[in-house]
Amino acid sequence: MEQLHAHEVLHMMEGNSYSEDSLKEAIIKRFGEKQTFYACSAEDMDIDELIMFLKARGKFMPANDGFTVDISKVCNH
Repeated sequence: MEQLHAHEVLHMMEGNSYSEDSLKEAIIKRFGEKQTFYACSAEDMDIDELIMFLKARGKFMPANDGFTVDISKVCNH
């Protein structure tokens, strides 16, 4: 299975708010449980690693009772 770029998840998040658990469920529903992801500075991340990576990089911002993507922090390449 080919890795997907983390942008796929960030764009999926636009306009929606999540908890970490609901984000994981949404990623599994959309991309599958075994999907792996890469970004500019990391690769071969499973879903849990991806969520931790995005959170650590400040890609999320508070929304409702959870968080959403901070679209201003998504690189465009």
